[in-house]
Parts: sequence; structure tokens; C-alpha cells
Amino acid sequence: MQGLLIVDEDMDCRKQMAEMFIESGYNVIVTNSIESAVSGILKKTAQVVLLGTKFDEFSASEIIPLLKQCNRKLSIILIAAGTSLPLSRKLRSEGIFYHALKPVNAEDRAEIRQAVQCAFESLKLQMA
Repeated sequence: MQGLLIVDEDMDCRKQMAEMFIESGYNVIVTNSIESAVSGILKKTAQVVLLGTKFDEFSASEIIPLLKQCNRKLSIILIAAGTSLPLSRKLRSEGIFYHALKPVNAEDRAEIRQAVQCAFESLKLQMA
């Protein structure tokens, strides 16, 4: 089953995205904790991560390298409202799969759905 981990401090955003992906048939795990995220990745229950930008005292730029060390093949989709160009470049160099804006309308949600679908398809190609 396709494991999707949603890691975000924004409870409303987590809930909205979880409902959307559960309806689409994904096995969804939701957390606002980096410890839980790392645990899910180490246990290989998640192959794709939807990641917010800030958690506790950590930023996405600090968390992404850690997650990639846990699983190099992990696809990370960064969900961020506004990210500077230099920071976006740094995050891409760290290995994010895609960068999307927080979903506020149907078009944004469709973009994230498509990014998740592409991430899983890319993983299938890597495994073949």
C-alpha cells in the first residue's frame, strides 16, 4: 500500500490533506512531531512525505537532510506559503521532490494531489 506521511504544525491543513488523500485510497499517517515522522520513515511505512515548513524549534531546511538520511529514496513534497528563492534552491539541492503552496482552493489541492501521484509513480520506476 502507498504510505503517505503528512507532517505539519497546522492542524487544519493536516486534517484537510489527510481527508483528501484517504479518499484517494492512500495509507495516510498524520503528525506534527519530527520524532513520529522519523519513526514512520525508519519503519518504511511512508514512501512520500508532505512536509510543512516549521516544527517545534526546527525548520524544513534542517529536517529534510535528516529525513533523507533515514531513507534516500524518500520523496519529500514541501508545503510552504512563502519561501525565498535562495532557500528554495537550498531545499531542492537537499533533495525535495516538489515545492507547493499551502492549499487554499480546489486548484491548489489538485496540484498537491498530482504531485503526490507523480512522487509515487517515480518511486515505482526506481524500484523496477
